[in-house]
Amino acid sequence: MPSVRLVVATHIGLDNIDLAECRRRGIAVTNAGNVGSEDVADTAVGLLIDVLRKISSADGFVRQGLWPFKGDYPLASKVSGKRIGIVGLGKIGSGVAKRLEQFSCIISYNSRNKNPSVPFTFYSNLCELAANSDALIICCALTAQTHHLINKQVLSALGQEGVVVNIARGSVIDEQELVRCLMEGEIRGAGLDVFANEPDVPRELFGLDNVVLSPHSATFTVESFKDLQQLVVGNLEAYFSNKPLLSGVALD
Repeated sequence: MPSVRLVVATHIGLDNIDLAECRRRGIAVTNAGNVGSEDVADTAVGLLIDVLRKISSADGFVRQGLWPFKGDYPLASKVSGKRIGIVGLGKIGSGVAKRLEQFSCIISYNSRNKNPSVPFTFYSNLCELAANSDALIICCALTAQTHHLINKQVLSALGQEGVVVNIARGSVIDEQELVRCLMEGEIRGAGLDVFANEPDVPRELFGLDNVVLSPHSATFTVESFKDLQQLVVGNLEAYFSNKPLLSGVALD
């Protein structure tokens, strides 16, 4: 495609675009910007609540007609006051933090750089963040540096009472190691909206009632789709009018 001068992406993540080649050829790139960020933050908190309070599992308990025969459902865990470690404190991560502050959660984070303007504890070491968290919420972009960032060592540091929520990209987590930890009880549970080889999801997860699964749909709201349509058209209009792109990506 020698004539290409613009790539307009309809998503936030850019892991499927060869940014180096775009830079070399002078091709401009746009993404979804902040469209859907609030929805993704909502979904992250929803998954956390679902895992800790066992909402989806309890729903299945009722629908399967088990309540009259098995009696009271097993105890869940409260959300309020939990220690939350956020991996990637960008727009989405900050939105997650803002929401969970209302639950009186204790927020810590790991990011490429410390943000002196936020009141949360910064951990440069991811294992230390995990060791001091009841739940890790993954909000970072997938890059060569973050591929399998959440590995065996991090999951081990999180421990048997820990929960993982991933609304970033599946390959930020070592998925095989996550499945093993869940099956062997080395962590408490997981809420997953993304997977390494979508739409293929590890079948081992299907039988686990401590795992909540979602089909990469965190941004799938009517409102965000309308906003995204406007943003895509706006970027095209700006480009062909020689105006600044609405959600241009810095390639330097």
